[in-house]
Amino acid sequence: MATENKTSWAKALLEIFQVILKAFSKSNTKRTWHQHVVPYEDGWAVRREGNKRITSKHRKQSTAINKAKSIAKRILRRRSVTKVDVIIHRESGGIRDRISFKD
Repeated sequence: MATENKTSWAKALLEIFQVILKAFSKSNTKRTWHQHVVPYEDGWAVRREGNKRITSKHRKQSTAINKAKSIAKRILRRRSVTKVDVIIHRESGGIRDRISFKD
């Protein structure tokens, strides 16, 4: 009886360990560096794809687009990335345009 109890605990710990490892391996997915120009409060913001926080906020969309372009170019120079997109959204949230920067 005692050996059965130890075996069930060992199985349970093994299952928990496997779940934890699987959760950590999912976070190791490929990271994207695309920059989105999105409506934000009373203006516009630049936000990296996948981020909740904004990178910068602007009064005019054109200023936000210029900032997103400069960030995209800087990422291409400094990181081992071959392509970064600037995705421009409408006020309604839909995608208006996409500008690709390639190494």
